[in-house]
Amino acid sequence: MAAGVLHLGRIRLLNPSKPSPPPSADHPSGPVVYWMFRDQRSGDNWALIHAVHLAKQSSAPVAVVFNLFHRFLGAHARQLGFMLRGLRILHRRLRDLGIPFFLLRGDAVDNVPRFLSDCGASALVTDFSPLRPVRKWKAEICERVGSAVSVYEVDAHNVVPVWVASEKMEYSAKTIRAKIHRLLPEYFVEFPEIPNIRKRSEGEWRKAVDRTSCFDDVTVEGSEVPEIGWCRPGEEAAMEVLIGGKEGFLTGRLANYNSDRNDPTKSKALSCLSPYLHFGQISAQRCALEARKLRKSHPQAVDTFLEELIVRRELADNFCYYQPHYDSLLGAWDWARRTLMDHAADEREHIYTRDELEKAKTADPLWNASQLEMVHHGKMHGFMRMYWAKKILEWTSGPEEALAIAIYLNDKYEIDGRDPNGYVGCMWSICGVHDQGWKERAVFGKIRYMNYAGCKRKFNVDGYIAHVRSLVLDSKKRKAGATSRMLCALAALCTLSSMRTDLGPIKRG
Repeated sequence: MAAGVLHLGRIRLLNPSKPSPPPSADHPSGPVVYWMFRDQRSGDNWALIHAVHLAKQSSAPVAVVFNLFHRFLGAHARQLGFMLRGLRILHRRLRDLGIPFFLLRGDAVDNVPRFLSDCGASALVTDFSPLRPVRKWKAEICERVGSAVSVYEVDAHNVVPVWVASEKMEYSAKTIRAKIHRLLPEYFVEFPEIPNIRKRSEGEWRKAVDRTSCFDDVTVEGSEVPEIGWCRPGEEAAMEVLIGGKEGFLTGRLANYNSDRNDPTKSKALSCLSPYLHFGQISAQRCALEARKLRKSHPQAVDTFLEELIVRRELADNFCYYQPHYDSLLGAWDWARRTLMDHAADEREHIYTRDELEKAKTADPLWNASQLEMVHHGKMHGFMRMYWAKKILEWTSGPEEALAIAIYLNDKYEIDGRDPNGYVGCMWSICGVHDQGWKERAVFGKIRYMNYAGCKRKFNVDGYIAHVRSLVLDSKKRKAGATSRMLCALAALCTLSSMRTDLGPIKRG
């Protein structure tokens, strides 16, 4: 496969009954609309590249729309605020490319077809997500537009498209690894530049524009799960985390990745890219291309990083795509479901409610630290996420409740929650997905077991707990400072209001 060429295997026509008219520059068709969802970036985006390519074929204009849902999958200010700040930056980047960006609010099944109709679109391009709600919306949108609009889906998230990598649910990383590696020469290529496109006058978009929102109309409500300050959103910030000099992962921290990534006291060994990958503010393929350049100097670290970035991430998408019950006990393999149910009634040393777990009120200081890291920092170390989820299985009334609580807490507090990797992480820890049976024991059955003593042998538990304690203190200080500033602002407003009451209206000039 030539570099810079969009592989046709990456694209699917979702309503194939529509005959595709031959493209012609002399006979321009309606606009091409890219409904952006998972891959929120202007660069290194195969879906946007395909949308521009379709538009160029028929001399049509192209636009990007984003549909803002109310609390999608339980998102809070932490996730929504990060995403919206990234979208504001994206809006400006697209404008510089001459591509208009429209923000829709409400139900995508209503909004997207209406937008297509209002602007007379000929084609809709979407990016790929394996999650049930998104796939359901796409199916309903295809029904609504019928044969009037060609609907294309492009896997811009995975290096090898999920439907190409495998035609079935894979059992483990071992079974999918060879399939992905065999296809990498075709798909693991450099991205092309986005060419100049025909712009549409503002008047031509007016009917569609009338139904859209601007960012000034959007507010993020709720302080239960506040935004985080350590992670700056946007494509430029993502690239800085990847290759930003001494602080960048590949340029300054890669050397220790292979040896230190599973030590929770050495968080700087991690890539810190998951928020950007989750929101699509950086392409996994770009990360892999940049990492491959360093393989001669750091072969083990690069190979380990590419295994996590490509094989493990795409295994998670494979599971959620082919297993409709990716977030329930029904999605576990038969052996795991049997062993969990056989031990569901086993006596537990502790039983905690969801509220107690959420507030880190357990007898295990290590588990409490991991929960507090997630609540206050918005990101739990990957090794601790495994221990954290397995303890929830040990401390709740049964596997169904354990899985529901783990997913609830992960999606609520993790900046990269509500993601295939999160669902598969919980399913691996509690339901043995992509794992094997181990020595049978109480409560866990044949599910892999983890305990406090094992963690103490692996890393400095006290050091990790102390590290989290400092994170929590910093978080509380920032929150107190923000509250103080808000109260001062309110006091100033009250004073101004009082002045206006006593002295009459304040005149300008």
